[in-house]
Amino acid sequence: MTNRLPAQAGIGLRTPHFTDVLALRPNVAWLEVHSENFFAPGGDSRRVIDAVAERYPISLHGVGLSLGSSDALNQAHLAKLKALADRIGPAAISEHLCWSSIGGRYLNDLLPLPYSEEALTNVCDKISQAQDVLGRRLMIENVSSYIRFAGETMTEWEFLAEVARRADCDILLDVNNIYVSASNHGFAALEFLNAIPAERVGEIHLAGHETDAADETAEVGESSDDDFLIDTHSRPVCDAVWALYIKALERLGPRPTLIEWDTDIPALSVLLAEAAKAQVLLDAAHLQASHGPLVRAA
Repeated sequence: MTNRLPAQAGIGLRTPHFTDVLALRPNVAWLEVHSENFFAPGGDSRRVIDAVAERYPISLHGVGLSLGSSDALNQAHLAKLKALADRIGPAAISEHLCWSSIGGRYLNDLLPLPYSEEALTNVCDKISQAQDVLGRRLMIENVSSYIRFAGETMTEWEFLAEVARRADCDILLDVNNIYVSASNHGFAALEFLNAIPAERVGEIHLAGHETDAADETAEVGESSDDDFLIDTHSRPVCDAVWALYIKALERLGPRPTLIEWDTDIPALSVLLAEAAKAQVLLDAAHLQASHGPLVRAA
């Protein structure tokens, strides 16, 4: 694993917080940015990324490489990512297990793949190509989804684990996306979590989703029968996702954990408070890893 992020809580750096982060230097272990926002060779974005990279470990999180597309890998996009990585020396680079372009036309969404052998071969080939150009492993993130394809031959978690094995890449495990997809498609979130190879998980994402009436008090691993969840990254992490995150830490041990908030972005203090909640759980996981399970006295 080439990930050099600390196994602590980080936050996503978004434009409304540029000034505060540069001025206040908040006490957060690391920052994640969307790679494409910093491809420009100059200007304010370059000044910001260079400055924060001097102070914090940075994770570059891509949203546009479209690794699952039937199009050839976009070499111009990949070259810009490599130039950015070479300049700032990120602690990690990640992308999504999805497609977002076809015929050279790009969509503003992260679309799910059919979980088939053909799609598996295609995405693994593209990940391998990208890793060869970048000279390092990528972390690949599971996305939330709202439809399934007919004729699939494997589950999403089987597909993700096989991608990591065949492409020799790592996994960015989005716990909120597991919860959202489990609720939408009716599978058990814990079945997904328990099937992921722990040694491949280099980072965890937590975020908020939206629904009108989903039962957020359901037991871990259970999903609502009636409600549709939308992965909006627009609100605090819900109790059910925190509970699933605790299960993830119990199985995986402490992992670098990011709080994502991309729309209806709150004050920086709100984002840092969410990261502090994750850090409390990470501290407990570190303690457990150091001392092993507690034995109750007779």
